[in-house]
Amino acid sequence: MLVPSTGLRAVDTVVAGILHDVVDDTCERLFSIEAEFGDDVARLVAGVSRLSYINQLLRRHRRINVNQSTLSHEEANNLRVMLLGMVDDPRVVLIKLADRLHNMRTIYALPLAKAQAVAQETLLVWCSLASRLGLWALKAELEDLCFAVLQPQIFRKLRADLASMWSPSNKGTCPRRISAKGSWSSMQGNDSVHEVEAPMHDEDITSIKDLLEAVVPFDILLDRRKRVNFLNNLGKSSEMEPKPKVVQDAGIALASLVVCEEALERELFISISYVPGMEVTLSSRLKSLYSIYSKMKRKDVGINKIYDARALRVVVGDKNGTLHGPAVQCCYSLLNIVHRLWTPIDGEFDDYIVNPKPSGYQSLHTAVQGPDASPLEVQIRTQRMHEYAEHGLAAHWLYKETGNDLPSISVLDESEIEESSYLPEDLDDQNSMDYESFQRYSSLKVGHPVLRVEGSNLLAAVIIKVDKEARELLVAVSFGLAASEAVADRRSSFQIKRWEAYARLYKKVSDEWWCEPGHGDWCTCLEKYTLCRDGIYHKQDQFERLLPTFIQVIDLTDQEESEYWTVMSAVFEGKPVESIESRPNLDYVASNSIEASINRKVRLLRTMLQWEEKLRSESSFGRQDGGAKSRNNADSVVLGEVVIICWPHGDIMRLRTGSTAADAARRAGLEGKLVLVNGLLVLPSTELKDGDVVEVRS
Repeated sequence: MLVPSTGLRAVDTVVAGILHDVVDDTCERLFSIEAEFGDDVARLVAGVSRLSYINQLLRRHRRINVNQSTLSHEEANNLRVMLLGMVDDPRVVLIKLADRLHNMRTIYALPLAKAQAVAQETLLVWCSLASRLGLWALKAELEDLCFAVLQPQIFRKLRADLASMWSPSNKGTCPRRISAKGSWSSMQGNDSVHEVEAPMHDEDITSIKDLLEAVVPFDILLDRRKRVNFLNNLGKSSEMEPKPKVVQDAGIALASLVVCEEALERELFISISYVPGMEVTLSSRLKSLYSIYSKMKRKDVGINKIYDARALRVVVGDKNGTLHGPAVQCCYSLLNIVHRLWTPIDGEFDDYIVNPKPSGYQSLHTAVQGPDASPLEVQIRTQRMHEYAEHGLAAHWLYKETGNDLPSISVLDESEIEESSYLPEDLDDQNSMDYESFQRYSSLKVGHPVLRVEGSNLLAAVIIKVDKEARELLVAVSFGLAASEAVADRRSSFQIKRWEAYARLYKKVSDEWWCEPGHGDWCTCLEKYTLCRDGIYHKQDQFERLLPTFIQVIDLTDQEESEYWTVMSAVFEGKPVESIESRPNLDYVASNSIEASINRKVRLLRTMLQWEEKLRSESSFGRQDGGAKSRNNADSVVLGEVVIICWPHGDIMRLRTGSTAADAARRAGLEGKLVLVNGLLVLPSTELKDGDVVEVRS
């Protein structure tokens, strides 16, 4: 599932996968594999063998010297760093992950204590490596397999609770909207995760096999045809021989995702609202039970408050960025379609296109009541946003795992939502307005830039008046200042010019003394907006009715705010704006950070996983020469260090690239002593490589 169907590299990967344990488990040697299958396969097998060997040594060290078989989080992080340092070809990690996945699928055959130790190591080390390479579906399956072994009772309960929520029999009447905030009593009721996991005994191993069967294989989640076949086969086998309830519950969860996906697909097919000619791709995913459990614990909420337990993703093609502006407009049109099809959940709409996350991640997120009246998350983004989220700095492993503070990358944007029936009559219920929204907007001031969203029209606007402690805003809208292109790329060099457009709009209103809703001319109009319980400012007409048209407040970084008000001051004083220099954004990650160097290597590995272009180049330019050239590309990221493991204590040591065995001995305080590298005595001048096991004999 993870390799292309053609190409020499793909063939070599599959062959190496079949042979990955031959060197370790038989009397065969690497030279015989190289003679029979080629040097590329031999290198892959050697790489996998190396990873396995180091992993086993560290596991043995913990068991004998530390008297524990489990990993601490610090040890797991060190092991991840070391393993990544050893890998120069991502296919080695793919093979090792496939091996570990197969081990976890059949882990019921191991003694209980060993099964739990392997599951914990997999959860802390290999799931993280899978996410670092962008293999999200494989990571989710690994997580759930580990979860089933480590906490079987909670696993079974969560699976049953979700099946109950998503069962077709769960359809029925429900309020037009449901509140995103639940009472503390409901949060701390039966759905809360406060129970202590009961110890598991050996007789539970038989049930563990059932739990593992209740984890849907990742390739079925990724392939719609496989998904349908899986459900059909599950139904047939249940008729002949009833499956355990936990397995049936997994089938219900998968079936509910299929229903949601097909319903949205039908709606997109018959709708003409989105921009004609745009290519729209729909996919779906189930959140791993382990992720759901972790989120419930972190937020201290019940399972009914986890709105992204199942999700649909809509990606709008933008012709490699050339149609990014129209694609952004299309995203908001699709948002309108989703909200017409399913009822939105109050307070659960997040516009990360207008206001990206600190990592630079952009997307529209909305939570709705799905066809079974249970929560469903829908994400909508352009192709460029999707590629950045999957392979750029916005990847989860970078801004969640390393904890780096990344600068905010704001983006101008507006949304489009036509007048429709999804807005209830009680939209203006101010008593239920979200307190967090009030806190967020309480510091708004006159002149702040906002974006007006109506249907697919995205227009620039500024705040003219702030009333009732920011509950009501008077906004000046420029109907001649479309903002879709600005939304598409707020990071461009034209940012100062965009700030100037907002400033001139505000100056125009000030000079004309317009101050009431309806004031304006043919291209500018003042409109009143009210903060509603969904956390969004909706337009209020002359009859004080609230409309679907809304504004999005642009969150400015400290740098952007300084620039914006400098531009505003220059416009009002009649000074040239061209004299204002736009400061470049800070580098995302400090160049001298150890984590940064590992992250750069990971980005290289992830880039290497995108094989399609390599396959095309191989077919165009011929054989292995092209592959050799690509491996020696001058643009490749090279780490400025080597990561070695010091034996017998298992400590990790980082040395500068080019360091020798003598340097390692000097660092260990044993200068001039004998040095063994990977079990062999070497000369002091021997250059060390990533992942070498070094022992200095005292």
